Amino acid sequence: MLQNLARGRVAAMLAAVAALILPPAVATAQTAPLKVAFVYVSPIGDAGWTYQHDLGRRAMEQALGDKVKTTVVESVAEGPDAERVMRDLATQGHRLIFATSFGYLEPALRVAADFPGVKFEHAGGYKSAPNLNTYNARYYEARYLAGLVAGKASKTGIAGYVAGFPVPEVIQGINAFTLGMREANPKAQVKVLWLDTWFDPPKEREAALALIHQGADVLTNHSGSPAVAQTAEEMGVKLVAYQSDMSRHAPHAQLTAITHRWGGYYTKVAQAVLAGTWKPQPVWGGMKDGFVALAPFGPGVPKDVAAFVDAKRRAIAAGTFHPFSGTLVDSQGRTRQERGTMSDDAIARMDWFVQGVSGSLPASR
Repeated sequence: MLQNLARGRVAAMLAAVAALILPPAVATAQTAPLKVAFVYVSPIGDAGWTYQHDLGRRAMEQALGDKVKTTVVESVAEGPDAERVMRDLATQGHRLIFATSFGYLEPALRVAADFPGVKFEHAGGYKSAPNLNTYNARYYEARYLAGLVAGKASKTGIAGYVAGFPVPEVIQGINAFTLGMREANPKAQVKVLWLDTWFDPPKEREAALALIHQGADVLTNHSGSPAVAQTAEEMGVKLVAYQSDMSRHAPHAQLTAITHRWGGYYTKVAQAVLAGTWKPQPVWGGMKDGFVALAPFGPGVPKDVAAFVDAKRRAIAAGTFHPFSGTLVDSQGRTRQERGTMSDDAIARMDWFVQGVSGSLPASR
């Protein structure tokens, strides 16, 4: 009995000493937070694409507390810079990395191949790997609703669309917006100007002004800064904002905004990594999943229009209406779909404009 007690005391003393002398990484291995990194293509700012992703990061932190520790790297150019940054983050012990720009896909795939123990999540990608997943939102659902609002609000019947690159996600948005606008006004036109960049405030402003000079009295965009919103407010035209609620930048111009919401998804992914259940299962969530939503209508939207659009929103969320359903004719007059609903595969590969879009479609990157 005395020998057993003595052995117990010795074991306890050895455990206490080990806790004091072992390196912190070993002593806290079981309780260390999950290191999560976010790579952004532009500054975080106070609105726009990167800002919405950062709101999602903050929501994840709030939900999971000290279970996670996040790192942010902003203003990372697509290409070699992105690969270098992600490689550094993986080397520093980050076990989950969110690559939040379309052009990060190939760099992320290369880094993922060299760090099989790190999980990668890429926004908007079309390739996956054993440790790289892709996620995206069906922005086109809210784009269609925004087109309805624009079509009701426009006096000239012309909307201006400032767009980054001609990738399928952007083309889907242009087409859905146009279909919605032409439901409200069958003669409506959507004029598109390409930026060849995701984030360049002076260039975004220049494109917005050019579209106004071409007769557009409603503006929308697929670019990363508040410049289009600010230009609409300054020039006295209407705005359907994108990514963030831009009412602080365009309090009189904004009709509504297509907003991105990533907090729930980022929290779910981090929880899966913590639990060891993460798998590369591409995600394409819509309005029913809470990935995308319309901001509250501005005072310039009549109540009957708001009610009509809200009824369409409920139908989309319920799956009883789809923006790309029925007869679809392209901008050259060719029938692309006679009836039914377009498949996800066809939507994901969209590389043509619907009737009503005015503007060239350059080759994608």
